[in-house]
Amino acid sequence: MTVAEDVARVGGAAATFAEPGEELAGLLVAEMLGRRVYLCAFESAAGRAWLALDEEAQPLTELRLVREAASLAALCEVAEESAGGGHLPELRARLAELRETEGPVGIEEAEAEAAALAETLQPEPRVASGAYLDAIGSASRRLEQALGEGGPSPFAAAMQAALGSVEAVADDVERNHKLPLT
Repeated sequence: MTVAEDVARVGGAAATFAEPGEELAGLLVAEMLGRRVYLCAFESAAGRAWLALDEEAQPLTELRLVREAASLAALCEVAEESAGGGHLPELRARLAELRETEGPVGIEEAEAEAAALAETLQPEPRVASGAYLDAIGSASRRLEQALGEGGPSPFAAAMQAALGSVEAVADDVERNHKLPLT
C-alpha cells in the first residue's frame, strides 16, 4: 500500500471521529521505531482539534508517543522548508544560470548536490521519520559544502531556530487532543 493509499484509509476512518460542525482538515504521518502515528487535524468554528491514530485507525492516548510524533512531523516540515536555504528551486535555477554565463569551478558539483537534495525531499503525503530528517540534513550539508560553506551549517542554524515552533506544535496537539493523553 502506498503512503497516499494509507493516508486515505486512515483519513476515512478519522472522519468518523469528527464532531458536528467539524471536519478533517489534514493528516500528518510520523514513524518512530517502526510504529506509525497518524496526527489528524480537525477544524471547526471553535478552532482546531487533534486526534492521534495508530495503524489500525484506533485512537492513541500515550502522551509521550503523541508528542514525539507531533515534534517529528514538525521537524520534518521545517527541514523541508529550510533545505537549500528555503528556496531550492530558485537556487537550482541560479546555479544553472551561473554554469551557462560564468562556468565557475565546482558548479557541476553544486548542481549535482542541489539535484540530490531535491530528490531527497519527498512529496506529500509522506512519512516523517528520523531517517528522513537525517537524509534531508545530510543532503543539505553536502550542498552547503559544495557551495563553499565551510563554517557552521545554515541548515542546522535554521533547524535550531525553529525548535520553539516545533514545541509549539507539540503543545498544540497535546492541549487540543480530542482524548485525554496520559
